[in-house]
Amino acid sequence: VSRLLYLLQQESSSTELRTECAVVLGSLAMGTENNVKSLLDCHIIPALLQGLLSPDLRFIEACLRCLRTIFISPVTPEDLLYTDATVISHLMALLSRSRYTQEYICQIFSHCCKGPDHQTILFNHGAVQNIAHLLVSTSYKVRMQALKCFSVLAFENPQVSMTLVNVVVDGELLPQIFVKMLQRDKPIEMQLTSAKCLTSMCRAGAIRTDDSCIVLKTLPCLVRMCSKERLLEERVEGAETLAYLIETDVELQRIASITDHLIVMLADYFKYPSSVSAITDIKRLDHDLKHAHELRQAAFKLYASLGANDEDIRKKIIETENMMDRIVNGLSESSIKVRLAAVRCLHSLSRSVQQLRTSFQDHAVWKPLMKVLQNAPNEILVVASSTLCNLLLEFSPSKEPILESGAIELLCSLTQSENLALRVNGIWALMNMAFQAEQKIKSDILRGLSTEQLFQLLSDSDVNVLMKTLGLLRNLLSTRPHIDHIMSTHGKQIMQAVTLILEGEHNIEVKEQTLCILANIADGTTAKELIMTNDDILQKIKYYMSHSNAKLQLAAMFCISNLIWNEEEGSQERQDKLRDMGIVDILHKLSQSSDPNLCDK
Repeated sequence: VSRLLYLLQQESSSTELRTECAVVLGSLAMGTENNVKSLLDCHIIPALLQGLLSPDLRFIEACLRCLRTIFISPVTPEDLLYTDATVISHLMALLSRSRYTQEYICQIFSHCCKGPDHQTILFNHGAVQNIAHLLVSTSYKVRMQALKCFSVLAFENPQVSMTLVNVVVDGELLPQIFVKMLQRDKPIEMQLTSAKCLTSMCRAGAIRTDDSCIVLKTLPCLVRMCSKERLLEERVEGAETLAYLIETDVELQRIASITDHLIVMLADYFKYPSSVSAITDIKRLDHDLKHAHELRQAAFKLYASLGANDEDIRKKIIETENMMDRIVNGLSESSIKVRLAAVRCLHSLSRSVQQLRTSFQDHAVWKPLMKVLQNAPNEILVVASSTLCNLLLEFSPSKEPILESGAIELLCSLTQSENLALRVNGIWALMNMAFQAEQKIKSDILRGLSTEQLFQLLSDSDVNVLMKTLGLLRNLLSTRPHIDHIMSTHGKQIMQAVTLILEGEHNIEVKEQTLCILANIADGTTAKELIMTNDDILQKIKYYMSHSNAKLQLAAMFCISNLIWNEEEGSQERQDKLRDMGIVDILHKLSQSSDPNLCDK
């Protein structure tokens, strides 16, 4: 290898010899991954890139072909293409030389474009303008590689997608060219790749979700890719792309769910590897095994997208053969990608009240879910804890057994996570757990969280964490005996927290929640006194009664009305104190308000 590289780089070698060296090195690169590694160790890439500066076209093509083979190997770091800024612009300039330079350069770009940074570099070097006209090349290979380039450039990239929509090639807009490439008479890889381009453009907002090129062309094409006739690889890619296309759009979810019996068709994804009879099928078994994980992952993802919003679709999915068993099995698979997809699917279905009461109960889904939550990586934890939030809702029969299996401890530990989504989900699940719960559960939550942690959460920089923590406090402080009990043990700290928030720079929703917590405290029998003996808090209630925002005025009046019920003990003294503070005058003023709710209250 070192001898070949030496000859390749010698200016004194004849061009024919240098070209042959590049060809032989290209053949070696087609061997095993170790072959490619040893070529990389010999610094083959800088040598080949240097070769691209030669005036000789055949030599340039041989260097590009070898570079292409090296870059498509999984062991080659993509960044090697971007170390020298002049390389990309030189490659763009070489695009016009021949159909081979076009094919290889597009292939190099599409394999080396991983993530937004690479997309931006290629975009800024004029990739869109330079590659667009190749979509109408006479060579199929060039058209195909150019199309692949666009599919990776546009993926999750609004800037590229918005540009592509307006590009015109030979008098036709790019989306129209992509739609032509979707037609059934085109090769499958071309159909799939152009569907991916249109999907990315749609998700970026460059094409509307109700545009006919999405509803009548892209979506049906992707559903076709999921059918039994297609190769396993194509079925995986079709299902994953479709899941991404419909993920956030209810109407597309409904259309997909009734296209070609898709929901039933996906059940077939779980039947690999199929039973092998003859020894000749060993090769197929190996292939099936390799793709079985990917198929299950793709099916779970697509089911998750299909069932994201519509109750009827969720019902159809759950009624598909053995669906709940498949999800439960998926939760304990060795492949982390399958586990994540199964949890996503479960999360999507757990949004259904009906299913939480029936199928989820029959299959004791909470058991494997709690198992998944033990030391899983963050991306799984986030989705699994969201699912747990749903399983802990008041009407879910899973609530009891989950509590018995140590959920409080687990959720309290999530609230201390560095990861924001996990903190939100931890506190949210505790909030759901505390809703209409018995006193023992409420006390366990408060014990598990500790006062320090509660204050930590109330001073969290994220407003979602703050709102859910206030929601938890509000749920803990409901029903009189509970309010009195909790305020007798944690009254001082809770009043401090309330003061802290009413004095802080917070939005209307946060202050409203906090005033509602005060109104709950005012509803307690003994807890009332904590407000009545705290002049600072009383002044704050008075201040919010005259606030410019009606929601806050209403919430402050709730506090007052809970303090003054005539039939409760000590009401006279409380009324006198509030009268002396000038509360009655404010009420007179509010009774003339133009807002009917305020007036009424």
